[in-house]
Amino acid sequence: MITTERTILRPWRDDDLDAFAAMLADPEVQADAGGPVDREAAARKMARYRDAHDRLGFTRWVATDPDGVFLGYVGIMPIDAWHPRAPNVEIGWRLTRRAWGAGLATEAARASLADGFARCGFDEVLSYTEATNHRSQAVMRKLGLDRDASRDFTSTYDGHSWSGLVWVAKPPRP
Repeated sequence: MITTERTILRPWRDDDLDAFAAMLADPEVQADAGGPVDREAAARKMARYRDAHDRLGFTRWVATDPDGVFLGYVGIMPIDAWHPRAPNVEIGWRLTRRAWGAGLATEAARASLADGFARCGFDEVLSYTEATNHRSQAVMRKLGLDRDASRDFTSTYDGHSWSGLVWVAKPPRP
């Protein structure tokens, strides 16, 4: 578990599925990810995150507030072998609309990156988003990630074609 002033990042539990599926069914939340997904697709995604945690010790963590209210997810995942930026790891986040605009993604992602570098020993962590996703790009800038246009890509996933702008996080210098 990773805690910040306003968030708790923890492994997934069965009872997270309802809130997770509701978030992924929101067209506005999913605007940059090919649109809303159904409960079955949300369950598959949650299973992937749980499996990553069980196998690797890191994942896209459930993000809650200190009272346990579901905010979304934030964390590091291995990049799938089919992806143009594989092999590597990527930090990502997706929050419920009510959690937008308060700096929670930045706060939680900063803590997740610190854990990835300190505990997992990553040499670098990528992050990517579409050119139109200005919210995520703002988070990347606030985190101090470096833009690396030489790694930008176009890919198709689940029938959704998109172009990713790549940003890179490096471990803090001693």
